[in-house]
Amino acid sequence: MSKAIQSTHGLPIIHQRAAGVDIGSRFHVVAVPTDLTDEPVQTFQAFTADIQRMANWLLAIGIETVAMESTGVYWVPVFEVLESAGLDVIVANARETRSVPGRKSDVNDAQWLQRLHACGLLRASFRPGRDIAALRAYLRHRERLLDYTAAHIQHMQKALTFMNRNGYGIQCPYPGDHRRFFPESPCPGNRRGRFQIESTAQ
Repeated sequence: MSKAIQSTHGLPIIHQRAAGVDIGSRFHVVAVPTDLTDEPVQTFQAFTADIQRMANWLLAIGIETVAMESTGVYWVPVFEVLESAGLDVIVANARETRSVPGRKSDVNDAQWLQRLHACGLLRASFRPGRDIAALRAYLRHRERLLDYTAAHIQHMQKALTFMNRNGYGIQCPYPGDHRRFFPESPCPGNRRGRFQIESTAQ
């Protein structure tokens, strides 16, 4: 069967100017429609300047929308640079793009993403606005630090126990105060009258 006959029976093209980006840790592979440029597959390094060069190239050939997989956290700078350039960027779920066997290279991955996106077969994952995304990152980091608090306190208590400075059984003069006082500092060079460990847990 000829290629012309195959194209007539293929899926209809929804997005005429769609691109697909295969995200990697060191470089990204971009695929665009073959009728827009002589070299429809390009490789860009993962540095910011190269990602900006990718955005300029996509705009220069008339790309309007870009699809990529949510690969780790490597997609975040690519998403932000392309979105800032005015492109419509979607992050697709990897489970929806890896169900077809036979893709063995980054080039094939990028071309497959481009084909699926051009046919309108990819659903965009939810991505909040810049302000909400920044606030969410701060809140998640704060929650992670609070989760680490108990473990770090236990590490300090264990180290103080090794130095015979655990302070267990010493009553704090203020109700509800979780500080522990020691008659002398376990740290050489400390000239204060007493050494205090103050926990953040209230």
